[in-house]
Amino acid sequence: MLLITLGCSNMKPVDYANTVPEFDLFEFFEGEQQAWGVFIDRFGKLRKRFQVTIVGTIENDQLKLEESFNYDDETTEQRTWLITRIDKHQYTGSANDIIGTAHGETYGSALQWQYQMDLTIGGSDWRVHFNDWMFLLDQNTMMNKAVVTKFGFKLGEVILFFRKE
Repeated sequence: MLLITLGCSNMKPVDYANTVPEFDLFEFFEGEQQAWGVFIDRFGKLRKRFQVTIVGTIENDQLKLEESFNYDDETTEQRTWLITRIDKHQYTGSANDIIGTAHGETYGSALQWQYQMDLTIGGSDWRVHFNDWMFLLDQNTMMNKAVVTKFGFKLGEVILFFRKE
């Protein structure tokens, strides 16, 4: 049922207002988390597997996430997010490889997070859009499904599971 709902393009975060547990982005990401994920291309082929260690700290009403990625092809990547809570439901964020500002909206157990970034695909850089949907499953477990598009055409999906230490 969750995967069917995730596929609908007209989902809005407010649709999840009455779901529990309530997802507080700062609360979930404070401390250390581990994540495991895959990238599946638009044809359904598994292209990459990866693990992520995330350390979150809150300073001056801002969440700092330090992410360390380890891919199955033995490459690594680092990303540092700075996320600001605008109000109970709205967030903005920036990171070293994100273009412009990321925007997030949360209601109930769901968070939608959208941003653009440049990815190297087949030796060339592509500016792509990420539309992430995160669902808090319990206080320590979250699932994230991100649809990656360029000019509105789906390139693939990233599916991640997070576990708070």
